[in-house]
Amino acid sequence: MWRIAGINFDHMHMGDNLRMVQDHPAAEIVGLCDTDPSRMREAAETFEISAEKIFSDYRECIQQTRPDIVLLCPRTRDHRQWVESVAPQGVHVILEKPFAACVEDADAMIAAMQQSGKLLAINWPMAWYAGNRTAKRLIDEGVIGDVLEVHYYDGNRGPLYHLADKVEVSYAEARARVATSWFYRKDADGGALHDYLGYGTTLGSWFQAGRIPLEITTVVDDPPGVEVEEHSVTIARYAHGLSKFETRWGTFTDPWVTQPQPKCGFVIVGTEGTISSYDMEPTIRLQTRDCPEGRDQAVDVLESHEQNPIQYVIHCLETGSPIEGPLSPELSRIGQLLVDLAVTSAREKRTVLVNP
Repeated sequence: MWRIAGINFDHMHMGDNLRMVQDHPAAEIVGLCDTDPSRMREAAETFEISAEKIFSDYRECIQQTRPDIVLLCPRTRDHRQWVESVAPQGVHVILEKPFAACVEDADAMIAAMQQSGKLLAINWPMAWYAGNRTAKRLIDEGVIGDVLEVHYYDGNRGPLYHLADKVEVSYAEARARVATSWFYRKDADGGALHDYLGYGTTLGSWFQAGRIPLEITTVVDDPPGVEVEEHSVTIARYAHGLSKFETRWGTFTDPWVTQPQPKCGFVIVGTEGTISSYDMEPTIRLQTRDCPEGRDQAVDVLESHEQNPIQYVIHCLETGSPIEGPLSPELSRIGQLLVDLAVTSAREKRTVLVNP
């Protein structure tokens, strides 16, 4: 059995990731840790975690529970601090998206984990959508030729409208939490850009075989009453064409319940065809030279280690395989570079050249 501890509950995805541990036949939750006990209460009840496995100090948690893997879900600004703190404890780390507050922090985390000799995986939940994995397979098989454009639009009604397991809260409750939530604080790297742009730039780089653009131009909104953006549009100019990455808090509906308009997901344009892969849909839309009118194609049935980060990281540990794709620090670093430049472009209201 792989022993897994959940440390820091800043992000509501901790509950989702712990459920994946509980559902894995070769994994068990051995500890929970957060400086605020109230944030662990729901998870402790849901997964029947006894009091002796609940901690407020991460060192004590790791020393007493001896996990093989630690799940980290801190706020974006604190990712580096937590990885650098946990790495010397000799554990593998699954860090919930986004990768970091900046490339400098990402590089520091990569170095800390390399020194520990343990694996670091950055979990991007959209990497497990069957449509996106099907699109990547078709791209690798050359079905749409060379990728020229990636169009990404994604988001939700807002990060405070749902809890773990996508449990919904009322509009009044969500708006009441804005004043105290790190998601809406600049000094914690809150905002729709930091929350969602990394998905687009990381998976977009995956679809484009890791190619890096020449320049970035980003525009963000200025919503009244909050200090962070709720809408951003980023244009990346590559040597081979333009791609667009758009993030939105305030979609008309949440895409995991009902797709809003515009639909959330990816449209990928190649020299020989196009693919649309929308969040959680059972089919993708494929257009080729042989079928210019397009056709719906069922998404792939994913293998057992391709469905979530717990399955995948355990598979890598058991087979000695490296972390690859969007979860790899190498690809996530490219995505982070583009996010950094988007932040600079939005702040300085200018196009920023890319220096890889």
